[in-house]
Amino acid sequence: MLRRPVPALLAAVALAGALALPGATPAAPTASGPTIGGCPVFPASDPWNRDVAGDPVDPHSATYLAAQAKGANVHLDLGTRASEGYGIPFVTVKQGQRRVPIRFGVDGEDYRDESDRGSVPIPPRAPIEGGTPKRPNPREGDRHVLVIERGRCILTELYHAQRVTSGGKVTAWKASSVARFDLRKPTPRPAGWTSADAAGLPIFPGLLRYEEASGAGIHHALRVTLPTARKGYTAPARHCGPSERPDALPYGARLRLKASFPESRYSGAALAVVRALKRYGLIFADQGSALYVSGTTSPGWSRVLDQLHGGAGAIPWDAFQVLKLGHVTRC
Repeated sequence: MLRRPVPALLAAVALAGALALPGATPAAPTASGPTIGGCPVFPASDPWNRDVAGDPVDPHSATYLAAQAKGANVHLDLGTRASEGYGIPFVTVKQGQRRVPIRFGVDGEDYRDESDRGSVPIPPRAPIEGGTPKRPNPREGDRHVLVIERGRCILTELYHAQRVTSGGKVTAWKASSVARFDLRKPTPRPAGWTSADAAGLPIFPGLLRYEEASGAGIHHALRVTLPTARKGYTAPARHCGPSERPDALPYGARLRLKASFPESRYSGAALAVVRALKRYGLIFADQGSALYVSGTTSPGWSRVLDQLHGGAGAIPWDAFQVLKLGHVTRC
């Protein structure tokens, strides 16, 4: 993850969503954006929540896709059981959650100069990506921690998170980077700054959550990885990748499933995913395996994976378009 090319993201445990009736059809889109814990997940006008179904296609779309994703199918990078340790977890906490110190530097990576400082409202037992109920402290992988403080509506995200203990109690957290986002305001990171994600973006707004897919539908873009990123970025991203290749996309680029892609083979939450890919698309947020789309953990995803992974339901790389790039800030 983050500043170097890596294989597929190692995913982790997450909160399970409510189950829907098999074969249920997603509800019609609403005008408002997504919410969590009584908080908006950014305003409806934010890039994460903007409908891009009518946006123009980049003239180099086919070149970018062939270079970055040829031969790949969409892969939902999420889990169906907590014991598997797949999916990116998050937790909501009460307003005024006890704050603890943060220390920087894990596995030789230290991005304190591009991090938000100060104590963090992260509970001792917050789930870490890659962990399981029996092994909550993974030693490898991205080890993201995502916490939403209700009332204040502040999202705090850590990369390479570790618990710091003393006397058997968690007294602090350690991480390579820390990023905070006010979910009520679309305030970007300072120019050139990373976050818990390579692109300098928040992770939570782009996650597939089963309770959305099986309920009112998915009304936001989704987080996706590609093998490498250009030395540049385009809004809403704020951080550069490492590649000099002209056919590498910059962080922040958006992919959209073609409107002509058939929907008849999908139902329920799988259909909601397909429709979100057409309406809101994918935002390139990190390096990893091609077309890996991040999500949380829920047993309900089993039926979705059955429809979207392999066979007639697989969504191939050439079913996508790269939307016209905005201004690319070069590094």
